[in-house]
Amino acid sequence: MKVAVMGASGYVGGELLRLLLQHPKADLAAAFSKRHSGEYLFRVHPNLRGVTEAKFAAYAEPARIADSADVVFTALPHGESVKVVPSLAETGVKVVDVSADFRLKDASKYRTWYGYDHPAPEVLKDFVYAVPELNREEIRRTALAASPGCTAITSILALAPLLSEHSLGVDREHIVVDAKVGSSGSGGKASLSTHFSERYGVVRPYKPAGHRHSAEIEQVLAGVCGEEVSVSMSAHAVNMVRGILSTCHVFVQGSPNPVDIWKAYRRVYQGSYFVRLVRDKEGPFRLPDPKLVVGSNFCDVGFELEGRTKRVVAFGATDNLMKGAAGNAVQTMNLMCGLDEREGLNYAPLHPV
Repeated sequence: MKVAVMGASGYVGGELLRLLLQHPKADLAAAFSKRHSGEYLFRVHPNLRGVTEAKFAAYAEPARIADSADVVFTALPHGESVKVVPSLAETGVKVVDVSADFRLKDASKYRTWYGYDHPAPEVLKDFVYAVPELNREEIRRTALAASPGCTAITSILALAPLLSEHSLGVDREHIVVDAKVGSSGSGGKASLSTHFSERYGVVRPYKPAGHRHSAEIEQVLAGVCGEEVSVSMSAHAVNMVRGILSTCHVFVQGSPNPVDIWKAYRRVYQGSYFVRLVRDKEGPFRLPDPKLVVGSNFCDVGFELEGRTKRVVAFGATDNLMKGAAGNAVQTMNLMCGLDEREGLNYAPLHPV
């Protein structure tokens, strides 16, 4: 397959390049960047030195991009993908969008969560929100996929089995997500809040209410359980480069035991290579920890049950640049193109880091 990456100079774009350059079924046709056109990829992404001598290309018209590629990844800033993706879609080329521009099905919610009216609402219905572990068949049939936000997919994978098991009696109006996010989640553009002196050593609440990824989580979980849900999410910047830990709190009406909950996770994720259920009785890593997924496309999920308050604490841990972005996007491409979803992604995480 010929693949192209738009927005290839950012952190997510760089991670897409790293994966695609090593993918056995993909050839990089072009890596587009307005700012770095003509420069070697390794000047911006030094980890690619010796891997490729390719250079960044200047942006081209959508029709020309589609002529040179079978799949186009759009890793553009929010509000920028929507300017080019509708034209790309008209060409029939497969598109995997990694921005937020096509994640929400209801166009009116873009005004609520992103502060603007969606300029191409007619295209939203054609996009599949891609969580392969939950909708593989739908992804296989589409040519247009929206890859989730990093905190969203981490939380969705932690929560989906609980919402799918109606016997647990989850309170759908009071779901709380507490997310700890590494600095690469802020992107490569520097600001005072990402400056080393201000970022190092922090546990800083940066979006304690009204986080945009809440809308994605609600959208997917409503589809899982067949009813509207309400998610309250808080996010914190923490002292790591890669990784997300979502600690999710739900309250149940029934009297489940850990075996019932374990079975719900096993049922939903049976055959899902990239989701690992972690709930050990020994060792320092008894529950999911983002340290143990760095560099991989794994999402580790786990849970603990507090019987006294009928609270289930569900955990999700990902590398935000991998399962939270580029890795999930490549997994999605694999499904869209009829490949094994593990193709080009079968890496063990790094340890220690």
